[in-house]
Amino acid sequence: MNRIALMVFRNIVKVPGLWVKLCHYAKNTERYPEEEKYFFIQHILKLGLNSGNINLQVFGKENIPETDGMLLYGNHQGLFDVVAVVTNFDRKLAGVIKKEAKDVPFIKQVIQCTKSFPMDRDDARQSLQVIQEVTKEVQAGRNYIIFPEGTRSRNGNEMLPFHGGSFRAAIKAKCPVLPVAVVDTHKVFDNKGSAQITCQLHYLPPIYYEEYQDMKAAELAELVRGRIEETVKKYSE
Repeated sequence: MNRIALMVFRNIVKVPGLWVKLCHYAKNTERYPEEEKYFFIQHILKLGLNSGNINLQVFGKENIPETDGMLLYGNHQGLFDVVAVVTNFDRKLAGVIKKEAKDVPFIKQVIQCTKSFPMDRDDARQSLQVIQEVTKEVQAGRNYIIFPEGTRSRNGNEMLPFHGGSFRAAIKAKCPVLPVAVVDTHKVFDNKGSAQITCQLHYLPPIYYEEYQDMKAAELAELVRGRIEETVKKYSE
């Protein structure tokens, strides 16, 4: 059985009610606290994680800064990357999502509930506007996750170059940067069938503004990428 189908099948009794409630939150998002909406989404994703024959090993949660207003940057292997992070990040979190996904059911509602932003990387003006919006939201105390490869790697644990543009948000916000490394997460939905899968999520030590304040965005991108790549290579061997 396909893994997504397995997740749905094992929660089939709950799915209609969860979907109705999520849509209600999305249509009336201003009426509900951010934490309430986020934890409901987290609950849905945890149901999927726990029913999908996925052994997710999580390391480094002690590295997550205690104060909100941070940017998480991670390598990107597939759809499950977001699930891995959200199910283990216990404070409100939003994301920058490629524009092609903004109208996909469930993702559309998540964007509306979390103040996430779709980005068109082929439109420099729109991308800059998103970076400016993220900067303001981080300064206001929200947390965002960005995948600076721009698209998922098609080669498993081999990483693509990081685009420096998204790191301008961190530099302008002067916020903590939290590198996030995922290992073998591509197997969750790329492998055929629904046999048991083991993958990993690593929260690496944060990089504070004092460490990168004299760097350009491209330099910060290389610093973060290097730390993530070192972790991926270490644990994927």
